[in-house]
Amino acid sequence: MAAVLTAVLSVGAAAVQQESAQPKAASPGRSEIARAIAAVKADPNLATERTIKTLRWQGSTESTPSGLPTWLTWTAGLFRWLEQSARLLVWGAVVALAGWLIVYIVGTMGRHGVLRMNEPFVAPSHVRDLDIRPESLPKDIGIAARGLWDRGEHRAALALLYRGMLSRLAHVHGIPIRDSSTEGDCLALAASRLTQRGREYASRLVRVWQPFVYGGQDTQAATVYILCDEFASALDSASPLDSLRSGGGA
Repeated sequence: MAAVLTAVLSVGAAAVQQESAQPKAASPGRSEIARAIAAVKADPNLATERTIKTLRWQGSTESTPSGLPTWLTWTAGLFRWLEQSARLLVWGAVVALAGWLIVYIVGTMGRHGVLRMNEPFVAPSHVRDLDIRPESLPKDIGIAARGLWDRGEHRAALALLYRGMLSRLAHVHGIPIRDSSTEGDCLALAASRLTQRGREYASRLVRVWQPFVYGGQDTQAATVYILCDEFASALDSASPLDSLRSGGGA
């Protein structure tokens, strides 16, 4: 037993002597310790704080950096854009108005029977509710109208004279009256196609016709008789102007 203890002590003493014989390692300095700490802090897995980005809905009631609600800022931006675009908006409105005006003028011209160049004229069968076809009228309109007047059918007599005048304007003189033409339209269209006598007769007939039909005013028999007697000489024959136009067109 004493031998064993002696051996153990001998081994321990040898180990102590070996450790004392080896040079001791140098201890780390402060700079090395600081670098090690900095490296640890730089590691994202060992950091005490972590930044994470997430998505979330932005409410309309939230405030912008200026302190105003988002919807109010958007509205102010819209008005600023409108102010900057005012000139473009005005020009756009002008172009739209010009286009509408052109369409309106073209439509109005079509409704009022403005003829295109070289477009043949086709006489209407009726002007408003009056039948102006030659076959619907008596051969001698003046005599037939006077007979109606003498029988007390005053409205029918004046209507026959007016229908006859419209028929002669369209079918004899080729004046482009339409189914919607008024008395004034017919006189304006006839001004350049009838002789002076024809224009004066048409004006007198219209001046008698309108007050009687629209105003209920009666007229003297002598005035109606003159209109009946002069109908054929004023309107039945084509004027020299019509003959010249026909010859020139041929």
